[in-house]
Amino acid sequence: MSSIGLTHFVLVSFALLVAGVVTVLTKRNAIGILIGVELILNAAGINFVAFNRYSYGNMDGIMFAVFIIVLAAAEAAIALAIFLNFYNNFSSIDVERADGLRG
Repeated sequence: MSSIGLTHFVLVSFALLVAGVVTVLTKRNAIGILIGVELILNAAGINFVAFNRYSYGNMDGIMFAVFIIVLAAAEAAIALAIFLNFYNNFSSIDVERADGLRG
Protein backbone atom coordinates (compact mmCIF):
# COMPACT_ATOMS: atom_id res chain seq x y z
CA MET A 1 0.00 0.00 0.00
CA SER A 2 1.49 3.32 -1.01
CA SER A 3 1.15 6.38 1.13
CA ILE A 4 0.68 9.90 -0.07
CA GLY A 5 3.88 11.84 0.44
CA LEU A 6 5.12 15.37 0.00
CA THR A 7 6.00 14.67 -3.63
CA HIS A 8 2.37 14.00 -4.48
CA PHE A 9 1.26 17.32 -3.00
CA VAL A 10 4.01 19.19 -4.83
CA LEU A 11 3.04 17.54 -8.13
CA VAL A 12 -0.63 18.50 -7.68
CA SER A 13 0.43 22.02 -6.77
CA PHE A 14 2.69 22.21 -9.81
CA ALA A 15 -0.14 21.02 -12.06
CA LEU A 16 -2.42 23.75 -10.64
CA LEU A 17 0.31 26.35 -11.10
CA VAL A 18 0.86 25.38 -14.74
CA ALA A 19 -2.89 25.35 -15.41
CA GLY A 20 -3.21 28.79 -13.81
CA VAL A 21 -0.34 30.32 -15.75
CA VAL A 22 -1.60 28.87 -19.04
CA THR A 23 -5.08 30.20 -18.28
CA VAL A 24 -3.81 33.69 -17.47
CA LEU A 25 -1.68 33.81 -20.61
CA THR A 26 -4.26 32.45 -23.06
CA LYS A 27 -7.61 33.89 -21.96
CA ARG A 28 -8.88 37.18 -23.30
CA ASN A 29 -11.91 37.15 -21.02
CA ALA A 30 -11.31 38.94 -17.72
CA ILE A 31 -13.20 36.33 -15.71
CA GLY A 32 -11.04 33.59 -17.24
CA ILE A 33 -7.93 35.47 -16.16
CA LEU A 34 -9.39 35.78 -12.66
CA ILE A 35 -9.92 32.01 -12.55
CA GLY A 36 -6.28 31.52 -13.57
CA VAL A 37 -5.11 33.76 -10.74
CA GLU A 38 -7.27 31.79 -8.32
CA LEU A 39 -5.63 28.55 -9.52
CA ILE A 40 -2.19 30.03 -8.88
CA LEU A 41 -3.20 31.09 -5.37
CA ASN A 42 -4.61 27.62 -4.68
CA ALA A 43 -1.32 26.06 -5.81
CA ALA A 44 0.55 28.22 -3.31
CA GLY A 45 -1.92 27.29 -0.56
CA ILE A 46 -1.46 23.57 -1.23
CA ASN A 47 2.31 23.99 -1.01
CA PHE A 48 2.07 25.83 2.32
CA VAL A 49 -0.20 23.19 3.85
CA ALA A 50 1.85 20.29 2.47
CA PHE A 51 5.15 21.62 3.73
CA ASN A 52 3.48 22.42 7.06
CA ARG A 53 2.26 18.81 7.29
CA TYR A 54 5.73 17.41 6.78
CA SER A 55 7.62 19.93 8.95
CA TYR A 56 6.23 18.46 12.21
CA GLY A 57 4.77 20.88 14.70
CA ASN A 58 5.02 24.18 12.88
CA MET A 59 1.70 25.99 12.27
CA ASP A 60 3.06 28.69 9.94
CA GLY A 61 1.95 26.92 6.76
CA ILE A 62 -1.67 26.73 7.85
CA MET A 63 -1.67 30.39 8.84
CA PHE A 64 -0.29 31.34 5.43
CA ALA A 65 -2.92 29.15 3.73
CA VAL A 66 -5.72 30.90 5.65
CA PHE A 67 -4.19 34.24 4.64
CA ILE A 68 -4.20 33.10 0.98
CA ILE A 69 -7.88 32.13 1.23
CA VAL A 70 -8.76 35.56 2.65
CA LEU A 71 -6.61 37.26 0.02
CA ALA A 72 -8.30 35.28 -2.78
CA ALA A 73 -11.77 36.22 -1.51
CA ALA A 74 -10.87 39.91 -1.33
CA GLU A 75 -9.22 39.78 -4.74
CA ALA A 76 -12.27 38.14 -6.28
CA ALA A 77 -14.64 40.72 -4.80
CA ILE A 78 -12.54 43.67 -6.00
CA ALA A 79 -11.93 42.13 -9.43
CA LEU A 80 -15.63 41.44 -9.98
CA ALA A 81 -16.45 45.04 -9.07
CA ILE A 82 -13.87 46.24 -11.60
CA PHE A 83 -15.27 43.85 -14.23
CA LEU A 84 -18.80 45.16 -13.68
CA ASN A 85 -17.59 48.73 -14.10
CA PHE A 86 -15.63 47.73 -17.20
CA TYR A 87 -18.72 46.01 -18.64
CA ASN A 88 -20.83 49.11 -18.00
CA ASN A 89 -18.33 51.24 -19.96
CA PHE A 90 -17.50 48.90 -22.86
CA SER A 91 -20.37 46.34 -22.96
CA SER A 92 -17.74 43.60 -22.92
CA ILE A 93 -15.19 42.11 -20.54
CA ASP A 94 -12.63 41.46 -23.27
CA VAL A 95 -9.29 42.63 -21.86
CA GLU A 96 -8.07 43.65 -25.33
CA ARG A 97 -10.49 46.59 -25.16
CA ALA A 98 -8.80 47.93 -22.04
CA ASP A 99 -6.31 49.91 -24.12
CA GLY A 100 -9.14 52.41 -24.65
CA LEU A 101 -8.99 53.41 -20.99
CA ARG A 102 -7.36 56.73 -20.28
CA GLY A 103 -6.29 57.77 -16.79
